[in-house]
Amino acid sequence: MAGIVERYLDAVASHDWDVVEECIADGIVRLGPYGDEFSGRHEYMAFIADLMPKLKGYAMKLDRVTYVGDARAYAELSETVELDGRPMRTPEVLVFELNGDGRVARVDIFIQTPGE
Repeated sequence: MAGIVERYLDAVASHDWDVVEECIADGIVRLGPYGDEFSGRHEYMAFIADLMPKLKGYAMKLDRVTYVGDARAYAELSETVELDGRPMRTPEVLVFELNGDGRVARVDIFIQTPGE
């Protein structure tokens, strides 16, 4: 379902938890950039709804979403948070698996770490 990834990401960035829930499958799996894993709608929603409001100065810039058939999508984006009073930008690629009804079933997050 083209557009589901953009809708999901916009809802995460704007803290629209009702829309996030509409976009995700019951058995969603999120594998974070540090090996952290959250499985199932309840566990994932508890995590994301707690984390996002705590990120000071948060902003997301979506560069591109590429859909591969009906089951996979790649999102290229950057996230910025305030760290020690200064913005820190992190380029990322998110890999999405979509289930048969077009909902997000899995999200794998890959980040580029800043150099010294």
